[in-house]
Amino acid sequence: MRLRYVTAVLLAWAAAASAQDLDPEAGRALFMDHCMQCHGADARGDGPMSGLLAVSTPDLTTISARNGGVFPTAEVAKQIDGRARVLAHGGDMPIFGPFLDTALQVPLRLPSGQTMMTGVPLAQVMIYLESIQGL
Repeated sequence: MRLRYVTAVLLAWAAAASAQDLDPEAGRALFMDHCMQCHGADARGDGPMSGLLAVSTPDLTTISARNGGVFPTAEVAKQIDGRARVLAHGGDMPIFGPFLDTALQVPLRLPSGQTMMTGVPLAQVMIYLESIQGL
């Protein structure tokens, strides 16, 4: 089991030097499949399910603007994967669940220059979200 995990990590490193090398369009496709219902096709918080939620769904194109012009990579990743509890979600993101559980990890570069290991699907969504800031 441990050898399989190490192999998956090494393959991920070989496939992409960092998560930032991933294609934002792959993240967009995942966003459309897993996030669009609440956050909207344009990520502005106006998805078909947003009106049914107890709190307003945030505009994801303004994450950087709300954080001094810096995309808070680690904080956003933690909200998506459930490490940071979002009261509006009732805990973990309701749709992602096991989808985010993957042994295939890539380093996601943080604004500080440090890296955070994260699963490829989450990294793809993160790269997409970062690419739509200010749109």
